[in-house]
Amino acid sequence: MSAELRKTAIEASAQGRAGRWWALAALVVSGLVVGLDSTVLITALPTLSSKLGAATSDLQWIAAAYTLTLGGLLLPAGVLGDRYGRKRMLLVGLVLFGISSVIASQATTAVELIAMRAVMGIGAAFIVPLSLSILPSMFTPEERPRAISATAAGAFLGLPLGPLLAGFLLTHYAWGSVFLINAPVVVLALLGVWFLVPEGKDPNPRSFDWVGGLLAVAGVTALVYGVIEQPIHGWTDPRVLVGIIAGAVILTAFVVWDLRHASPFVDLSNFRSRGFTWATMAFAITGFGLFGVMFILTPFLQIVLGNDAQATGIKLLPLIGGVILGAGAGNVLAARLGQRVAVSAGLAITAAALVGFSQIGAGTSYAPVGAALAVIGLGIGIALPTTLNIILGTLPPTQTGAGSALTRALQQIAATLGVATLGSILNSAYQAQIGPHLASLPSAAREAALGSIAGAHAVAAHLPTAIRTAVVGAANQAYTQGMSEVMLVSAALVLATAVAIAIFLPSRITPIDAGTV
Repeated sequence: MSAELRKTAIEASAQGRAGRWWALAALVVSGLVVGLDSTVLITALPTLSSKLGAATSDLQWIAAAYTLTLGGLLLPAGVLGDRYGRKRMLLVGLVLFGISSVIASQATTAVELIAMRAVMGIGAAFIVPLSLSILPSMFTPEERPRAISATAAGAFLGLPLGPLLAGFLLTHYAWGSVFLINAPVVVLALLGVWFLVPEGKDPNPRSFDWVGGLLAVAGVTALVYGVIEQPIHGWTDPRVLVGIIAGAVILTAFVVWDLRHASPFVDLSNFRSRGFTWATMAFAITGFGLFGVMFILTPFLQIVLGNDAQATGIKLLPLIGGVILGAGAGNVLAARLGQRVAVSAGLAITAAALVGFSQIGAGTSYAPVGAALAVIGLGIGIALPTTLNIILGTLPPTQTGAGSALTRALQQIAATLGVATLGSILNSAYQAQIGPHLASLPSAAREAALGSIAGAHAVAAHLPTAIRTAVVGAANQAYTQGMSEVMLVSAALVLATAVAIAIFLPSRITPIDAGTV
């Protein structure tokens, strides 16, 4: 046994059984801070616009800067973790995220905030894959499903906690508090990871493939850039087309280079494993549908149903309850009937709930909305932790960082595409439905109302009562119609994935032999 492996074994043994679970809590907190940040920002954007004098383009880049650096650097972060130590690189990511959050809280201009959001994305690129890749060195294969379920459930807590926390902070404190709150959470994660989490890395790392690394970063960044520009400029805009086409070409070159290189940046030959391939596909496609649906769901809860940020967070709680319940049920289902059945069943339940959600109208009470959210959460809780367990169970121990980063990068791309594609479906349906009701409005007001449901409500606030009621009703109905179409498209995609998993995912998942694959 090498000195590095002996050191890792000694550290893991010294923790004891209870120590491993306390270490898991530190990793859950690490993931929670990233999940919180995304939903906190969405809630805080209107306040940032007024306090910093940020234009619409500035607000877009406050979110986009983070998405670009996160997506573009996931793969290098995972590779560096395998090479130099997953714990060490996770600590680096937490420090970057924490320091940039504190600086962001003191920003006085939109440009300063955009720069710090980019640095926060770099930190998150290390936190997201490495907090998961450490689990195989801490837990036995029998314990690992519970550990992964806890990590996944912790990440989902950011969905309702973000609006709740942001609403409270913005009501009682300065706007910078929505970033400053990350600091104590990061400190807790740092202390837990530093003292409790064992180090792990490849004891015999291959030579570093700089060409492959540069191609991966450039390709993912260009592709994500093109997609995040789409909601503002449309699919035919040159910025969107150049970004997407350039990203696709560069990533194709990366794949060709990687498969031919003796020491590849990321071992794409892992996709020869059916278990790894189909679990990764399920993970990515579910991200496509889920993130797109969540992006569309928030305006429905806030604007159509008339909730403030804190109430929106509370009304997302059934989703989290479903995820937590599903995570436990998924472990039992996978143990008794197999992981293939668990993933397929979870996806099928999610698809059924999405179909149910498509029947919700603008005047529907919250009860069926809450029920649909709970069932969506149940299906996700069953499927996603099980797919992550399959991915980690198939990867060679020396590649858990890079392998986790690869699946996360694919999910990030899929999620960004989901928001853009499903958002386009929603906008087309919304504009087709509301257009005829806006004919009597001045052109500027009509364009604003056509642009978004928030714009329609803002325009209606300045209209006479009778017209206001008609415009608000038409906007709510049009948005709900578009949301229903999105739910049906997402349901079809998730159901097709469930069927594919049932057919193609092996019933017995075997680890990849790094020496032969």
